[in-house]
Amino acid sequence: MNKKIQHIVLVFTGLLFLNFLGNRIYKRFDVTYDQRYTLSTVTTNLIEQIETPLLINVYLEGDFPSEFKRLQIETRQFLDELKAKNSNIQFRFINPDTSRERLIKKGMLPSQLTVEEDGKLSEAIIFPWAELIYGNKTELVSLLPDSALKTQEAQLQNAIEKLEYSFASAISIILKDAKQKIAVISGNGELDDIYLYSILSTLKNKYRLAKFTLDSVAKNPQKTLQDLTQYDLAFIAKPTKRFSEEEKFVLDQFITKGGKSLWMIDANYSDTDSLYNEGKMMAFPRDLNLTDLLFSYQIRINNKLIQDLYSAKIPLATGNMGNQTQFQHLNWFYDPLVSGNPNHPITKNIAPVRFQFTTQIDILKGNIKKTPLLVSSELTKKIGTPTFVELSSIAQEPKQEEYTSGPQLLAVLLEGKFTSAYKNRVKPFALKNMTSDSITTKMIVVADGDLAKNQILKGKPYDLSKDKWTGDYYGNKEFLVNAIDYLLDDSGLIKLRNKTIQIHLLDKQKAYAEKRFWQFLNIGLPLAILAIFGLCFGYLRKKKYS
Repeated sequence: MNKKIQHIVLVFTGLLFLNFLGNRIYKRFDVTYDQRYTLSTVTTNLIEQIETPLLINVYLEGDFPSEFKRLQIETRQFLDELKAKNSNIQFRFINPDTSRERLIKKGMLPSQLTVEEDGKLSEAIIFPWAELIYGNKTELVSLLPDSALKTQEAQLQNAIEKLEYSFASAISIILKDAKQKIAVISGNGELDDIYLYSILSTLKNKYRLAKFTLDSVAKNPQKTLQDLTQYDLAFIAKPTKRFSEEEKFVLDQFITKGGKSLWMIDANYSDTDSLYNEGKMMAFPRDLNLTDLLFSYQIRINNKLIQDLYSAKIPLATGNMGNQTQFQHLNWFYDPLVSGNPNHPITKNIAPVRFQFTTQIDILKGNIKKTPLLVSSELTKKIGTPTFVELSSIAQEPKQEEYTSGPQLLAVLLEGKFTSAYKNRVKPFALKNMTSDSITTKMIVVADGDLAKNQILKGKPYDLSKDKWTGDYYGNKEFLVNAIDYLLDDSGLIKLRNKTIQIHLLDKQKAYAEKRFWQFLNIGLPLAILAIFGLCFGYLRKKKYS
């Protein structure tokens, strides 16, 4: 009896000791093969900076499709990881049904989903959003980002893969005291504000934007350079006027002093208004006086137009029915649709990017790291300029044997130490402390000035992500946002977009087809086994005692 009491005391003491250790020592173990619940160093460093309560409201509660229960579970588990690292982080899941209008006013637009259950289709509306509140700052997180993925299963996997990036990006913004600054360059015939409204209105949520004209270079180039270096990035969208040597020197020194830049360059003059109004146009080289500048950065933009069999569609009037003009959407080979580099965070999982009358980029040898971001399909054809482009050519059947030019580089990322184009040349103006070799910096060059140009509908700017005529979804806006995020990201945050998680989802069609079998296997078979066991047991018992 004494030994039994001793054993009980020892076990009880052991349990108390283990409970004490459990309260003192906390450790979570991630045993998943893709380490989905392990936070990156970037995210860990961010949440360690949270010193006051951060409240996260997640609007994924209520009755919604079973697939998106998985998104709810993954979001909850991810937020559990954040809370485990920093107790200042608190979260709650809220049913949005009673506050839909308020959420929409805040910018949280609902998503309409097609739900398939028992072979029947129905519609469901959810609010896949989270709201971060930190002091007097608020930031929204989309839990179901727009993407080109067609199936809901693929969209769900993409959403789960981007959970860490989406929350880490929002936390990064909310912790910053000051936003990074972007100079929207003007003065050389760049796109008007109305054509940049869609992309700039998106960027202003993260960055401080200001128009910066190079006109002042003629009067006081030193002051212009000093003012430009106060910005973190130069945004250059379709210049159409020749750059002076003084203007080039200002941009060159901005880059060599560590400034980031995004160039969208049209190497040809192509008047699409003439094309649509008169049915033809002349495309000819445009001299922007940038060849030597870009050459020093080890690239060259050619002036041969690129046609691609994988292209966007444009509307053309094909006849009348009564008083109504009939339109047909036809492939226009001068507007290539380009898929992004799947291995880079800028272009992973984005929709095809639409180009218009693009040319092609040559890469030159040198120590600068060059990463292709957007490359055409293999079925391309180069057309020298000057040349006439006729709208009637859209009706001609393409000859595939003519489209043999292969993949063409249309957008490239440059990283490294840049050498000034004026290192061993006469300087356009006197400058103290000229920088001949830059610190490590980054630049993106795109061979199409219209990549950031949104359409106009009824006098108002239209969403850059969509075509107003066909309704097709393009990745232009997402590409540009990701590109700028990457250029201005020194912490490696955007690399979280490359995170890959394997989600094993149920095959709905197979499950529906085999529904009766699995119902019998999980319900009928156990009952049958139990009944057989009962009959056998009763029979044997009766035989034994009779």
